[in-house]
Order: sequence, then structure tokens, then C-alpha cells
Amino acid sequence: MIQSTVVIESTKGKLRLDLKAIWPYRDLLYLMVWREIKVRYKQTAIGAGWAVFQPLMTMVVFSIIFGRFAKLPSDGVPYPVFALAALLPWTYFNQAIARGGIGLVTHANLLTKVYFPRLIIPLAAVLAPVVDFLVAFVILVAFMLWFGIRPSWGVLALPLFVLLALLTALGTSLWLAPMNVRYRDIGQAIPLGMQLWMYGSPVAYSVSMIPEQWRLLYSLNPMVGVIEGFRWGLLGKQSPDFAVMAMSSVAVLAFVFGGVVYFRMMERTFADVV
Repeated sequence: MIQSTVVIESTKGKLRLDLKAIWPYRDLLYLMVWREIKVRYKQTAIGAGWAVFQPLMTMVVFSIIFGRFAKLPSDGVPYPVFALAALLPWTYFNQAIARGGIGLVTHANLLTKVYFPRLIIPLAAVLAPVVDFLVAFVILVAFMLWFGIRPSWGVLALPLFVLLALLTALGTSLWLAPMNVRYRDIGQAIPLGMQLWMYGSPVAYSVSMIPEQWRLLYSLNPMVGVIEGFRWGLLGKQSPDFAVMAMSSVAVLAFVFGGVVYFRMMERTFADVV
């Protein structure tokens, strides 16, 4: 009888996440994504309807407070559609961070008992909410048709902005998840931090409200480029400020780069601390 031996060696270099090592564990990644989806809707009355209910109710509140009462400009687009086009990527991002930021602690039993590439945990956390995003996207299209809005050719760039949102969520999770392993306060602070981040992003308002001299600094928020890209591609509004888009894209890369470094620094201690 031939026995095989698996030798697990630590990878060298803090910038290597060893993505090739994930491929043999792709079934585990699929199962973890599927588990995230099932757990979210387990024993719920309306199931996947929550993927639509949350952004819709937020859109109604924003439309009343910011659209009707505050009368914030919406770049010539009906405010409900203006808000919903931003709420879709934001809701995805919020859910991905809520799961990814505490993912290592949630899967503590796996970390201490079984070997697998640790990157799978935050990666599964940011992939699972894509299903909710796709469901809610159908409702956004229905709203656009109701208001007589036809997307421009910029809709072809929409997958790029989805990818930017996913990378931003992954990079942020690579920061927060290791921090939460050591300091459980991080998990408690994530909801508050996401609320503040939302109001620091052009979800309820347009980037045009930001003074010109502050716009590049403001665009260091990576979600600025994502949200503006969505509105440009879907609503046919004027082309976004490409300097802002470039700055936001650079910020996304910085988030991911810094997250990779920090995740690799802390990875060896996960099983000991969690």
C-alpha cells in the first residue's frame, strides 16, 4: 500500500498570498460561499427577497429625506434611481465587509484543526454577497425602465466597477479580519465604521457637491470611483471626473497591497490567537 505524505511549508515573502495554492481547494471555496448564502437566508420568510428589501427601503428613506426635504441635486436623474444605483454597490460592499471582517473568528474551528489557504475565508466572504447584488440589480433595471432611463454604452464597463468594489472589499477584509483575531473590538466597531464610510461616499449625494479643491482628496475613498462609475454606466449621466476615477483606482490597489502585506504578517499567528 502506497502512502503519500503532504508537506506544508510556509511561503516566503510577505507579498505572496500563493494564489496557486487555492486551486486545489476550489471545492472548499465553493462550499464556503454556498454556506455563507444558505446561512444568511436560513429560516427566513422571504429568503432572497431581503437582497431587494434592504436597498429598496434605504432608497425610500433617502428619497424622502434627501430628495424631497433636503432637495439634494441628482444630476438630472430621478432621485430614487439616482440613490438606488449607488445603494446596490454600497450594499454589496457593506455586506462583504460585515462578513469578511469577522470571517477568521467565525471559522475559528477550521483554523485550529484543518489546513487550507487562509485567504479562502475572506475571499468566500466577499464573493457570497455577489448573489444578492445580482438579485437586486434586476430591480434596479426595472426602476430604470419605469422612469424611462436607458443605459449608455458605459454599461459595458460595469463589470470593471463591480471588480473594483470586490477588490476594495477584499483589501479591507484583509486588514480587518486579522485585527479582529487579536482585538474583538474590531468586530463591534465595523457597523459604526461602515455607517460613517457610507456618508463619506456619494451614496445620497453627488460628487458635484464636493468643492473642486477637495475632490481629489475626497476620491481617496475607493468607493467614490465605484459609485460614480455605476451611475455613469447605468444612468447615462455625464462622464465622471477621470482624475477622481484614477485616484480611487489607485486607492483600491493601495488597500489590496496593504491588506496583502498585513494578512501575510499576521497569518502565522491566527491559529494561536483565535
